[in-house]
Amino acid sequence: MRFLIIGLLIGFPLAEGAILYHLAMGPAGHGGWVLAWLVFAAMAGVVLIKQARFSLISRLTSALSEGKFSLAAFIDSFRTVLAGLLLIFPGLISDVMAMVLLLIPVREPAFMHAHGHSRTARPSQTAPTSGNTLDGEFRREP
Repeated sequence: MRFLIIGLLIGFPLAEGAILYHLAMGPAGHGGWVLAWLVFAAMAGVVLIKQARFSLISRLTSALSEGKFSLAAFIDSFRTVLAGLLLIFPGLISDVMAMVLLLIPVREPAFMHAHGHSRTARPSQTAPTSGNTLDGEFRREP
């Protein structure tokens, strides 16, 4: 298992470099276009990471103001940040992985469906109420 991880850590950048070298210096030799793609992808990755941060803050603020917690906001932001990091890493394979990550629709975590929970429900809100709730304070005197 350790050799597999080391092989991936060494093999992935080598494969990325070999593909970029082949695209830039190969028979067609489009070095300028490859460099432009790498710069564009890195800028897009930075923009994605910034957008994910602001999106997470706004979604959590609106959900918490309603008294809810959104796990889907965290998952979506993590996915966007991971795609941004893959775009910043130079190479064609990582860019394709980032695009696939961004195009996969993730609505709600699977474990929330399996247990019948809503992603925004609080434990106190799961029991049905009649609508006649009184707010107030309770104090027990001895």
